[in-house]
Amino acid sequence: SVLELACGTGYWTQFYAPAAERVVAIDAAPQTLRIARTRVPAEKVQLVEGDAYRLAPLAIRCDAGFAGFWWSHIPRSRIDAFLRGFHAALAPGAKVVFLDNRFVAGSSTEISERDEEGNTYQVRRLADGSTHRVLKNFPGREEVVWAVARHGGGVQYWEWEYFWAVEYCCS
Repeated sequence: SVLELACGTGYWTQFYAPAAERVVAIDAAPQTLRIARTRVPAEKVQLVEGDAYRLAPLAIRCDAGFAGFWWSHIPRSRIDAFLRGFHAALAPGAKVVFLDNRFVAGSSTEISERDEEGNTYQVRRLADGSTHRVLKNFPGREEVVWAVARHGGGVQYWEWEYFWAVEYCCS
C-alpha cells in the first residue's frame, strides 16, 4: 500500500498503481485531482484532497511512501517536520521514494531570487499570460541524504542529468 503526497494530476500514480495493493494519493488542489481521476484505477486509488504538512490519520498505515517533484517545493526550514509527519502515516520500515528535478543551466527555468533561508524561486508564466512566483529548490545529494538519513536507513541516492531520486526505509 502506497501513500503518495502531492499526486497532482496522477501522472506518476498511473504508472505504479497497477502494481500496488492500494494507493492513497493526496493533493491540495481539487482541479488536479479531477484530472487524476481520469488517469488512475478507481478500484485501487483513493484520491484525497489534503495538506501534505497536516496529514489526517489513515485507517491503515501504508507500507510505502512516494512523492514525485514535491521535495523541491518544500521550504528548507520545513523539511524535517514534513518528514516526521509523512513517516507518522507510514508503517515502521516503510519504503520511501522521492524524485525531483536537478537544476540544469540552459534547460531549467532560471532562479529569480533567493531568500535568507536559502530557498530559491522561479517566475513562471502560464498560457493565460499570468506570472507566478514559485518556490523551487534544487538540493544536492548531500542535502537530501542528510535529511532522510536522520529519519531512516538503507539510503540509496541516484542522480541523472535532469533528475535525482532517493530511496530509504523510514524508522
